[in-house]
Amino acid sequence: MNERLQKLIAHSGLASRRGAEELVREGRVTVDGAPAHLGQKIDPEKASVMVDGIQLPVAPGLAYYLLNKPQGVVSTVRDPQGRRTVVDIVGEDARLYPVGRLDVDSEGLLILTNDGDLAHLLMHPKFGVDKTYTVLVDADPTVRQLRELREGVALEDGPAAAVSARVIDRTKGHALIEIVMAEGRKREVRRMCAGVGLPVLRLVRTAIGPLRDRSLRPGAFRPLTLDEVRSLYAAAGP
Repeated sequence: MNERLQKLIAHSGLASRRGAEELVREGRVTVDGAPAHLGQKIDPEKASVMVDGIQLPVAPGLAYYLLNKPQGVVSTVRDPQGRRTVVDIVGEDARLYPVGRLDVDSEGLLILTNDGDLAHLLMHPKFGVDKTYTVLVDADPTVRQLRELREGVALEDGPAAAVSARVIDRTKGHALIEIVMAEGRKREVRRMCAGVGLPVLRLVRTAIGPLRDRSLRPGAFRPLTLDEVRSLYAAAGP
């Protein structure tokens, strides 16, 4: 069912109805790549609406959650072994899917949504949305090992390289490394670290693109704000 564009913009929470009309008048809104006009009606299920070049989710029923995944929870919708899943934690009626994965032993930030467009942008390496990890290793990393992480490590499914890798703390033979990745293959960070002689003791994802939340305790979750959703779309580029 088609609806008026300014009504959909207002319902998204970006602006009031009058503010939405101003955005359209100022030429800041496009629909499917073409400039929008006042009174325009669109199908919110199919149309791509952008404001200032950033996607604006207008389809009804979209949901977005940020979860701090604890150890022992699997990043799937359901688990054949009966283990607790990230969807079990959120318990939302809408069908939600984890965006990417953290292995069962890893912790940290994970997005759950039913927005397939955003999920694709965040997971596909060609869009280059960085994920940041804090990794506790059972070693004292050398300059060479850190350089190898950045320049590329040969894995069985092809070479993998970090966008950046740096030590943020050292304590008695252990070290905390911050590693930023632009892709997310299965257990990739753990395998890279093992490949350069840095056994991983703990791995926590601390950021997804611009999204961080140090106050979110393990096992807790919250809805994303519209600004956060749009910041994730912006991080993936036009």
